[in-house]
Amino acid sequence: MGLRGETNSLDEEHSRPAGVNDATVEALGELSKALETVHRVRGHLYAAHQLVGGADFTLDRVVRLLREAGHDEMADRVEHELLGRNVLPGRWTFQIVEEFDDGYYAAFQEIERDARQKLAGGRRHIFEAEMKERRRTHGMPGHEATP
Repeated sequence: MGLRGETNSLDEEHSRPAGVNDATVEALGELSKALETVHRVRGHLYAAHQLVGGADFTLDRVVRLLREAGHDEMADRVEHELLGRNVLPGRWTFQIVEEFDDGYYAAFQEIERDARQKLAGGRRHIFEAEMKERRRTHGMPGHEATP
């Protein structure tokens, strides 16, 4: 029991199923943490995709300005060698994002989901929920166990 008679009040969705040991909860917590990092990587890939696309569209203006300034040779070089160029062999950034999404990202999500399902009844964030329960001040406003 906590302060003012409050008991451990993890909701069922985040409670440890019977028979699940500490090592399993920790392993699932680390797997979830790794997936969160991969979600961030995906966001960075999308940011790179948008930034490269924006840079490529800016090259249209660069080519126009170079031509207006009388630098046709440099305008031709930018237009023919850089504008629309692959960022990796045979790939624009949208293709990199698609390959990442369909390959590594999809596999990571599926394995994390499968591990939770098989080892903890599909429950998410057990490690974090238990940490919250240990760290919060029972009975203190702003430290409630659940919404």
